Amino acid sequence: MRIDVLTLFPELFDSFEEWSIIGRAIEKGLFIFNKVNIRDFSKDKHKRVDDYPYGGGPGMVMRPEPIYEAILSVKQDNSTVIYLSPQGQNYNQELANMLAKKEHLILLCGHYEGVDNRIIEHYVDMEISIGDYVLTGGEIPAMVLIDSVVRLLPGVLGNEESIVNESHYNGLLEHPQYTRPRIFNNISVPEVLLSGNHKKIKKWRRYKAIESTYMKRPELLEKHSLSDEEIKILEEIKQKIKDKN
Repeated sequence: MRIDVLTLFPELFDSFEEWSIIGRAIEKGLFIFNKVNIRDFSKDKHKRVDDYPYGGGPGMVMRPEPIYEAILSVKQDNSTVIYLSPQGQNYNQELANMLAKKEHLILLCGHYEGVDNRIIEHYVDMEISIGDYVLTGGEIPAMVLIDSVVRLLPGVLGNEESIVNESHYNGLLEHPQYTRPRIFNNISVPEVLLSGNHKKIKKWRRYKAIESTYMKRPELLEKHSLSDEEIKILEEIKQKIKDKN
Protein backbone atom coordinates (compact mmCIF):
# COMPACT_ATOMS: atom_id res chain seq x y z
CA MET A 1 0.00 0.00 0.00
CA ARG A 2 0.98 3.59 -0.64
CA ILE A 3 -0.39 6.56 1.32
CA ASP A 4 0.11 10.15 0.16
CA VAL A 5 -0.91 12.98 2.50
CA LEU A 6 -1.69 16.36 0.95
CA THR A 7 -1.20 19.00 3.64
CA LEU A 8 -0.17 22.59 4.35
CA PHE A 9 1.89 21.37 7.32
CA PRO A 10 3.94 18.30 6.30
CA GLU A 11 6.24 18.82 9.31
CA LEU A 12 3.41 17.65 11.57
CA PHE A 13 3.97 14.14 10.20
CA ASP A 14 7.74 14.06 10.81
CA SER A 15 7.58 12.35 14.20
CA PHE A 16 4.48 10.38 13.26
CA GLU A 17 6.26 8.53 10.45
CA GLU A 18 9.09 7.58 12.79
CA TRP A 19 6.80 6.51 15.63
CA SER A 20 6.50 2.93 16.91
CA ILE A 21 4.59 0.52 14.66
CA ILE A 22 4.17 3.06 11.83
CA GLY A 23 7.90 3.76 11.72
CA ARG A 24 8.79 0.06 11.72
CA ALA A 25 6.26 -0.65 8.97
CA ILE A 26 7.80 2.06 6.78
CA GLU A 27 11.31 0.81 7.54
CA LYS A 28 10.32 -2.75 6.59
CA GLY A 29 8.75 -1.55 3.35
CA LEU A 30 5.29 -2.80 4.34
CA PHE A 31 3.79 0.44 3.08
CA ILE A 32 5.01 3.63 1.42
CA PHE A 33 4.32 6.96 3.11
CA ASN A 34 4.71 10.29 1.33
CA LYS A 35 3.98 13.89 2.36
CA VAL A 36 2.97 16.45 -0.27
CA ASN A 37 3.07 20.16 0.58
CA ILE A 38 0.08 21.79 -1.13
CA ARG A 39 1.88 25.17 -1.02
CA ASP A 40 4.45 23.82 -3.50
CA PHE A 41 1.73 23.96 -6.16
CA SER A 42 0.66 27.55 -5.52
CA LYS A 43 1.27 29.99 -8.39
CA ASP A 44 1.14 32.89 -5.94
CA LYS A 45 4.55 34.49 -5.31
CA HIS A 46 3.86 34.34 -1.57
CA LYS A 47 2.70 30.71 -1.85
CA ARG A 48 -0.78 31.60 -0.63
CA VAL A 49 -3.33 28.84 -1.04
CA ASP A 50 -6.45 30.49 0.40
CA ASP A 51 -8.84 33.28 -0.57
CA TYR A 52 -12.06 34.97 0.55
CA PRO A 53 -15.28 32.98 0.07
CA TYR A 54 -17.67 34.02 -2.71
CA GLY A 55 -20.89 35.37 -1.22
CA GLY A 56 -19.12 36.69 1.84
CA GLY A 57 -18.72 35.16 5.26
CA PRO A 58 -16.00 34.68 7.87
CA GLY A 59 -12.71 32.93 7.31
CA MET A 60 -10.84 31.84 4.21
CA VAL A 61 -11.27 28.93 1.79
CA MET A 62 -8.50 26.84 0.24
CA ARG A 63 -8.21 27.53 -3.49
CA PRO A 64 -8.87 24.68 -5.93
CA GLU A 65 -5.84 25.05 -8.25
CA PRO A 66 -3.01 24.02 -5.88
CA ILE A 67 -5.10 21.18 -4.42
CA TYR A 68 -5.93 19.90 -7.90
CA GLU A 69 -2.26 20.00 -8.96
CA ALA A 70 -1.22 18.28 -5.71
CA ILE A 71 -3.71 15.48 -6.34
CA LEU A 72 -2.55 15.06 -9.95
CA SER A 73 1.09 14.86 -8.81
CA VAL A 74 0.47 11.55 -7.02
CA LYS A 75 -2.80 10.19 -8.48
CA GLN A 76 -2.72 6.80 -10.20
CA ASP A 77 -5.38 4.54 -11.74
CA ASN A 78 -5.75 2.67 -8.42
CA SER A 79 -5.92 5.77 -6.19
CA THR A 80 -8.69 6.54 -3.70
CA VAL A 81 -8.83 10.25 -2.81
CA ILE A 82 -10.17 10.93 0.69
CA TYR A 83 -10.98 14.34 2.12
CA LEU A 84 -10.84 14.48 5.94
CA SER A 85 -13.91 16.54 6.77
CA PRO A 86 -16.41 16.94 9.64
CA GLN A 87 -19.10 16.55 6.96
CA GLY A 88 -17.87 13.10 5.95
CA GLN A 89 -19.19 9.69 6.90
CA ASN A 90 -18.27 8.65 10.42
CA TYR A 91 -15.12 6.57 10.56
CA ASN A 92 -15.31 3.09 12.08
CA GLN A 93 -13.55 -0.26 12.07
CA GLU A 94 -15.57 -1.54 9.12
CA LEU A 95 -14.37 1.38 7.03
CA ALA A 96 -10.78 0.85 8.21
CA ASN A 97 -10.99 -2.81 7.14
CA MET A 98 -12.20 -1.75 3.70
CA LEU A 99 -9.50 0.90 3.23
CA ALA A 100 -6.78 -1.55 4.29
CA LYS A 101 -7.52 -3.48 1.07
CA LYS A 102 -6.86 -0.46 -1.14
CA GLU A 103 -3.59 -0.10 -3.02
CA HIS A 104 -3.23 3.67 -2.87
CA LEU A 105 -4.80 6.25 -0.56
CA ILE A 106 -4.52 10.01 -1.10
CA LEU A 107 -5.52 11.92 2.04
CA LEU A 108 -6.45 15.57 1.64
CA CYS A 109 -6.13 17.66 4.80
CA GLY A 110 -8.22 20.81 4.78
CA HIS A 111 -7.75 24.01 6.76
CA TYR A 112 -9.43 27.37 7.35
CA GLU A 113 -13.14 27.14 6.36
CA GLY A 114 -12.43 24.10 4.19
CA VAL A 115 -11.65 23.62 0.51
CA ASP A 116 -13.34 24.87 -2.65
CA ASN A 117 -16.32 22.57 -3.14
CA ARG A 118 -15.42 21.89 -6.78
CA ILE A 119 -12.54 19.78 -5.51
CA ILE A 120 -14.90 17.74 -3.31
CA GLU A 121 -17.52 17.29 -6.03
CA HIS A 122 -15.20 16.31 -8.87
CA TYR A 123 -11.88 15.04 -7.52
CA VAL A 124 -12.61 13.41 -4.15
CA ASP A 125 -13.84 9.82 -3.87
CA MET A 126 -14.76 9.81 -0.18
CA GLU A 127 -15.28 12.27 2.68
CA ILE A 128 -14.45 10.85 6.11
CA SER A 129 -14.99 12.29 9.59
CA ILE A 130 -13.43 10.88 12.76
CA GLY A 131 -16.22 12.32 14.88
CA ASP A 132 -18.96 14.90 15.17
CA TYR A 133 -16.72 17.80 16.14
CA VAL A 134 -14.50 20.30 14.33
CA LEU A 135 -10.68 20.43 14.42
CA THR A 136 -8.37 23.12 13.10
CA GLY A 137 -7.20 20.91 10.25
CA GLY A 138 -7.26 17.45 8.72
CA GLU A 139 -3.80 16.35 9.85
CA ILE A 140 -4.86 14.66 13.11
CA PRO A 141 -7.76 12.83 11.40
CA ALA A 142 -5.32 11.72 8.69
CA MET A 143 -3.01 10.28 11.37
CA VAL A 144 -5.94 8.46 12.96
CA LEU A 145 -6.89 6.94 9.62
CA ILE A 146 -3.33 5.96 8.74
CA ASP A 147 -2.70 4.33 12.12
CA SER A 148 -5.95 2.35 12.04
CA VAL A 149 -5.39 1.17 8.45
CA VAL A 150 -1.67 0.39 8.52
CA ARG A 151 -1.93 -1.86 11.58
CA LEU A 152 -4.27 -4.10 9.53
CA LEU A 153 -1.71 -4.65 6.78
CA PRO A 154 -0.04 -8.09 6.66
CA GLY A 155 3.20 -8.21 8.65
CA VAL A 156 2.73 -4.91 10.49
CA LEU A 157 1.67 -6.42 13.82
CA GLY A 158 3.66 -9.26 15.33
CA ASN A 159 0.59 -11.39 16.02
CA GLU A 160 -2.03 -11.23 13.26
CA GLU A 161 -4.50 -13.12 15.44
CA SER A 162 -4.59 -10.23 17.92
CA ILE A 163 -6.44 -8.06 15.37
CA VAL A 164 -9.34 -10.50 15.18
CA ASN A 165 -9.91 -10.29 18.94
CA GLU A 166 -9.74 -6.51 19.21
CA SER A 167 -12.66 -4.24 19.98
CA HIS A 168 -14.89 -3.46 16.98
CA TYR A 169 -13.04 -5.78 14.57
CA ASN A 170 -15.73 -8.47 14.76
CA GLY A 171 -18.53 -6.17 15.88
CA LEU A 172 -18.01 -6.68 19.62
CA LEU A 173 -15.82 -5.04 22.23
CA GLU A 174 -12.73 -6.95 23.29
CA HIS A 175 -12.73 -9.21 26.33
CA PRO A 176 -10.84 -8.00 29.46
CA GLN A 177 -7.06 -8.48 29.45
CA TYR A 178 -4.77 -9.33 32.40
CA THR A 179 -1.05 -9.74 32.94
CA ARG A 180 1.41 -10.19 35.83
CA PRO A 181 1.36 -9.99 38.78
CA ARG A 182 -1.24 -12.66 39.47
CA ILE A 183 -2.44 -10.71 42.53
CA PHE A 184 -2.42 -6.90 42.58
CA ASN A 185 -3.72 -4.96 45.63
CA ASN A 186 -5.38 -8.21 46.79
CA ILE A 187 -7.22 -8.45 43.45
CA SER A 188 -6.58 -11.73 41.65
CA VAL A 189 -6.62 -12.54 37.95
CA PRO A 190 -9.71 -14.66 37.05
CA GLU A 191 -8.90 -18.29 37.79
CA VAL A 192 -10.06 -19.53 34.40
CA LEU A 193 -7.17 -17.67 32.73
CA LEU A 194 -4.71 -19.58 34.90
CA SER A 195 -6.30 -22.98 34.27
CA GLY A 196 -4.51 -23.81 31.04
CA ASN A 197 -7.82 -25.06 29.66
CA HIS A 198 -7.96 -23.27 26.30
CA LYS A 199 -11.52 -24.34 25.58
CA LYS A 200 -12.76 -22.81 28.86
CA ILE A 201 -10.65 -19.68 28.32
CA LYS A 202 -12.09 -19.18 24.83
CA LYS A 203 -15.63 -19.59 26.17
CA TRP A 204 -14.94 -17.16 29.03
CA ARG A 205 -13.52 -14.55 26.66
CA ARG A 206 -16.53 -14.81 24.36
CA TYR A 207 -18.84 -14.36 27.35
CA LYS A 208 -16.89 -11.35 28.61
CA ALA A 209 -16.78 -9.75 25.15
CA ILE A 210 -20.56 -9.94 24.88
CA GLU A 211 -20.94 -8.73 28.47
CA SER A 212 -18.63 -5.72 27.90
CA THR A 213 -20.45 -4.84 24.69
CA TYR A 214 -23.85 -5.05 26.37
CA MET A 215 -22.75 -2.97 29.36
CA LYS A 216 -20.72 -0.30 27.50
CA ARG A 217 -21.97 -0.16 23.91
CA PRO A 218 -25.30 -2.03 23.63
CA GLU A 219 -26.08 -0.42 20.27
CA LEU A 220 -23.28 -2.49 18.71
CA LEU A 221 -25.21 -5.68 19.43
CA GLU A 222 -28.01 -4.46 17.17
CA LYS A 223 -25.59 -4.41 14.23
CA HIS A 224 -23.86 -7.69 15.16
CA SER A 225 -25.34 -10.95 13.87
CA LEU A 226 -25.39 -13.09 17.02
CA SER A 227 -25.18 -16.85 16.80
CA ASP A 228 -27.59 -19.04 18.76
CA GLU A 229 -24.87 -19.59 21.36
CA GLU A 230 -24.22 -15.84 21.66
CA ILE A 231 -27.93 -15.11 22.03
CA LYS A 232 -28.03 -17.62 24.88
CA ILE A 233 -25.03 -15.92 26.52
CA LEU A 234 -26.65 -12.50 26.16
CA GLU A 235 -29.88 -13.69 27.79
CA GLU A 236 -27.82 -15.16 30.63
CA ILE A 237 -26.03 -11.82 31.11
CA LYS A 238 -29.33 -9.90 31.13
CA GLN A 239 -30.82 -12.29 33.69
CA LYS A 240 -27.76 -12.01 35.91
CA ILE A 241 -27.98 -8.20 35.87
CA LYS A 242 -31.71 -8.36 36.58
CA ASP A 243 -31.18 -10.69 39.55
CA LYS A 244 -28.45 -8.41 40.92
CA ASN A 245 -30.77 -5.41 40.82
